Amino acid sequence: MNRQALILQELQLAPLWVRRELLQTAADQPEETTALPAGTESGPGEEAQARHPLPAVARAANKALAPLIAPHETARAPHVSVPIPPKPKTIEPPIQDNGRAAAIATMDWNTLQAAVAQCDACALCKTRQQTVFGVGNLQPDIVVVGEAPGEEEDRMGEPFVGRAGKLLDNMLAAIGEKRGERVYIANVLKCRPPSNRNPLPSEIALCAPYLQRQLELLAPKVILAAGRFAAQLLLDTEAPLSALRSKPQQWRGIPVVVTYHPAYLLRNLPDKSKSWNDLLRLQEILHSANHAKSGDIN
Repeated sequence: MNRQALILQELQLAPLWVRRELLQTAADQPEETTALPAGTESGPGEEAQARHPLPAVARAANKALAPLIAPHETARAPHVSVPIPPKPKTIEPPIQDNGRAAAIATMDWNTLQAAVAQCDACALCKTRQQTVFGVGNLQPDIVVVGEAPGEEEDRMGEPFVGRAGKLLDNMLAAIGEKRGERVYIANVLKCRPPSNRNPLPSEIALCAPYLQRQLELLAPKVILAAGRFAAQLLLDTEAPLSALRSKPQQWRGIPVVVTYHPAYLLRNLPDKSKSWNDLLRLQEILHSANHAKSGDIN
């Protein structure tokens, strides 16, 4: 007798629900009978019970479900893992400097700005509308370094415009600063990457001498590195942004405060509180620098 059928009968859950075609197939097969012991007389109803202890529907259900409730009797197909091929790496052409970085390192401000406007060192020159050199006070206390121009920046020729730019202005206003007064704003890249994709390593390497020369000429009291690409370039590291935020940093003796890019904060509002702590640290550095300068004058 089928064990599952007996359990279901004992629990008063029979008859079983079985597809009609399975029942019909099982019902067409000859019934099994169980013979009574010799010399034993059968009482009323005992002959039917001796033929099979379950009703006809249950018998048909048992035969139909027998292959399904004995999985150990059915061979399972072996599990075959299909390897996923790795994504192909972007192959970039080798960078040929030919003294370019050394020449940029000697440029004055006007020559540097003209060189950026005419730059064709990478393929971004073919897709840009115009270069985005930077904007602000040329004797700043703070230099904000972002990632790369976006669509609006490419159209207007000014860094940090649009929603991210408005958020940056609000962040600066929260610590008493204002774009164009004691602040200069620039980017790692001077040209917009197509579709606002991340900068390529080769593009960063070719554009880095422009930013480095800007910082040397501006000589700010503190640098605000907004986002992963700015922080990793200035600090010459591949460490994650979370690790760089938690430690005092410097670029050639100038304090660097690492924070999240305003565009990131627009998508991740809870991290605004962390960015506020970064701004307070920048404000503290700036106050210390101003206090030290006033002490030298006295």
